[in-house]
Amino acid sequence: MTAETVAECEVVLCVGDTTFLDYDNIVAKKEGYGPIGKGGNGLILHSALAIDPEIGQSLGMLWQKVWHREPKQKPPKDETPEQKKKRQAQARYEARKRPFEEKESYRWVEALTTIESSVSKSTRVIHVFDREGDIAEVFDKVRELQHTGVVVRAAQNRSLDPNSERLWFKLEAQPISLRQEIQLPETSKRSPRKAKLEVRFCQVNLRTPYRFDNRDPLEVYAVYAIEIDCPEGETPVEWMLLTTEAVTDASMATTIVRWYSYRWRVEEYHKILKSGCQVERYRLAADGMKALLGFLSIIAVELLHLTYLHRTQPDTNATELLNPLEIKVLKAKSPKLPKVLTVAWAVEAIARLGGYLEHRHKTPIGIQVLWRGWLKLHDLCEGWQLAKET
Repeated sequence: MTAETVAECEVVLCVGDTTFLDYDNIVAKKEGYGPIGKGGNGLILHSALAIDPEIGQSLGMLWQKVWHREPKQKPPKDETPEQKKKRQAQARYEARKRPFEEKESYRWVEALTTIESSVSKSTRVIHVFDREGDIAEVFDKVRELQHTGVVVRAAQNRSLDPNSERLWFKLEAQPISLRQEIQLPETSKRSPRKAKLEVRFCQVNLRTPYRFDNRDPLEVYAVYAIEIDCPEGETPVEWMLLTTEAVTDASMATTIVRWYSYRWRVEEYHKILKSGCQVERYRLAADGMKALLGFLSIIAVELLHLTYLHRTQPDTNATELLNPLEIKVLKAKSPKLPKVLTVAWAVEAIARLGGYLEHRHKTPIGIQVLWRGWLKLHDLCEGWQLAKET
């Protein structure tokens, strides 16, 4: 369905990210789960979320993958330090020798190829990745695809052809091309704020790893953004962005920075999935949990869309958010109706269904309240339809 939606777009962003789903408290039914993070047990979820490139609104899920790691074998109890060192060295050697398609990092390339084949050829998909997606295979694969591009935050100070010049050194030597303000969302490590950025850009050739058959350099553009006048106590923003899109002027550099700022949408989606839909509270066997994830993921996308529409376009007509039946049900459940049914009215009406106390005007509408209200609205619509058919 999302592929059909984005077919109407000339360009669409696809922001990707991976998160751990922790089910460590499951005592039984552990088969199908595996080690995650630091001693946890659960599933790994990678999401590729479609985003409008102009306003940053979510359009739906383009691709999603869930998997688990196999538990590691416990080392022998009488293992000596020398034996442990040899065992770990052998494990690293075997990991390097594994085909790329069998590694977890393949998910970044798998997203590129899968979405390229599922989206209309008239739509160019620009994938936006954080530093974890900074692997040479991503840029190499894009050279083979006709309707796909990437914006990736660099994790490595890569060597540049032809004289082994380093990425950061080259960009630091470029003149400041523009200054730009962006809105930074709240995270666990910072408060929301506006950041003033100084931006440099130029074309670079990334040296191709020796493991590649195609030794031609990877031709990309680098956009380097550094925050100035950072508030005291906060960590300044520093983004080294590598992109396959041609950045030949300040306008395109501004666009690349703005596109990367939308990457947080997928992190907020995962937050909604966990804190709103409470995906980690269920205690199912792994196969059942993976099936439930498909259902909860759809609801989380709808809630993300609803949240941003309420935040950015509250006065838009409610028909942009709800179908005629949903509006009819909300009107029947609302004590007072405004002259114009807006997105703000719809979100508040849904929140009331979820237990939001309207008299507490200073209390923000939480995601769990919206989650409960959204589920109740769907139940009421289903009951309305059943009553009409009988």
